[in-house]
Amino acid sequence: MIGLGFVYTVAGLAFAAFAVLALVDRPRRWGNAAFYALIATSFFAGDRIGDIGNGVLVLALVGVGGLGAMRRGGTTASPEAPRGPGLFVPALIIPATALIGTLLFKQMPALVDPKQATLVALALGVLLALGVCLLWLRPGIAAPLREGRRLMDDVGWAAVLPQMLASLGAVFAVSGVGEVVGGLVSHAIPKGSLVGAVLAYGLGMALFTMVMGNAFAAFPVMIAAIGVPLLIHGFHGNAALVAAVGMLAGFSGTLMTPMAANFNLVPAALLELKDRSGVIRAQVPTALPLLAFNLVLLYACLR
Repeated sequence: MIGLGFVYTVAGLAFAAFAVLALVDRPRRWGNAAFYALIATSFFAGDRIGDIGNGVLVLALVGVGGLGAMRRGGTTASPEAPRGPGLFVPALIIPATALIGTLLFKQMPALVDPKQATLVALALGVLLALGVCLLWLRPGIAAPLREGRRLMDDVGWAAVLPQMLASLGAVFAVSGVGEVVGGLVSHAIPKGSLVGAVLAYGLGMALFTMVMGNAFAAFPVMIAAIGVPLLIHGFHGNAALVAAVGMLAGFSGTLMTPMAANFNLVPAALLELKDRSGVIRAQVPTALPLLAFNLVLLYACLR
């Protein structure tokens, strides 16, 4: 059965290739190679080296990134001539394959793990789009790896933030942070105040997302602290509505934090912006009204 192992193998091979390229280039970049090799190891063997092994691996990643051992590759993007709107086709192949694959794979539980159907389909979409680009543009088999490694060099240590922050969210949920936050909030807002509960939940989702960099990581904490006990049980709110609007409030926070590296730092690196916070600065005027709208929407639906 195809599952997460397939996705991890594809990602591991990509980072292993980045590590090799960092060693082959002149001058060699040992820090970059070590960083990518460690990430590749986490994908290849993370489920076999145990908790201690993964802990040591994470500390090594933090050491390489924190000590400034990583350097930009110094290479420039390949000078490809524009080829019209058809260039969007490979980019659209990925979401289309993810959608179609998810629907199909859920009907084939013997072939693909239904719980991982979306991720498997997404990985297949990336490989399919890559194959289309190679056949169409003919840049050479190593070009995608070189360009991928160039982008990763520009992003630097922030590349590992999504994994780190997702793990942090799981740790917070298991350690009972939601219960602690709920206890503090219950003493801070007036009893029976819908406005207070909505503000605490919506603003809490945005703020926790800004700290943790991921609304999915913040959600278990805030839904356990405020969403379930106050909004769903206390004010008899619809669980799906409370969860959906809470996530939208969290996404507003995603637009305003550098911790969401895959959303805010990667585009800055991809566009080669001089201001690495330029994407965030441009998004704040949109994020704040969206957050306010979600708060008003949630209040109106719970009245």
